[in-house]
Amino acid sequence: MARGKIQIKLIENTTNRQVTYSKRRNGLFKKANELTVLCDARLSIIMLSTTGKLHEFVSPSTSTKQIIDEYQKTLGVDLWQGHYEKMQEKLKQVKEVNWNLRKKIKQRMGECLNDASIEDLRGLEQEMDNAVKLIRDRKYRVITNQIDTSKKKLRNEEEIHKNLLHELDVLKEDPYGLVDNGGDYETIIGYQNGGPRVFALRLQPSHPSLHSGGGSEITTFPLLG
Repeated sequence: MARGKIQIKLIENTTNRQVTYSKRRNGLFKKANELTVLCDARLSIIMLSTTGKLHEFVSPSTSTKQIIDEYQKTLGVDLWQGHYEKMQEKLKQVKEVNWNLRKKIKQRMGECLNDASIEDLRGLEQEMDNAVKLIRDRKYRVITNQIDTSKKKLRNEEEIHKNLLHELDVLKEDPYGLVDNGGDYETIIGYQNGGPRVFALRLQPSHPSLHSGGGSEITTFPLLG
């Protein structure tokens, strides 16, 4: 049974299109290789798929560049001239942009102003004013942040200083650390008659054996001073 002819048009299904491309590419390369062997022909085939993937076949005895060079020589054309001219035009544009940028930088430094018109000078002045305003605003924001940070540090230092003063006052009132409202001591009585200082401490009857005595005990500690 003979195969039916395939209608030559774009294959809409992406998968079928890729499969067909792969099969026909391999068949084309196979025919090109047969032509090279049978006829001693030099061939170069360059193919790009819809996904941008490159496939190439070149006869073993030559290269793509050699074939392109012979093509230009035979036809008397230069395939690279147009591309070279475009590159030169692009290079010229880039140099012009670079020169203009350098000129603007020098003008902002007060140089290259002799050829500037009054309109150019006014525009440059306006640009400088805007730049100064942006720089000044940024400076004020930085200064404000630094001031806020310094104020926070100052408040912390003041709080630490306040706490240290409070602890110092407590030490002045009780330099020996004998007063303890949460312990067993009720009062402290000091005596000083020109001799050794004596402190009397009244011990609260917190122990069961002390309750039977019917009162509290007073213990004195002589302090040499």
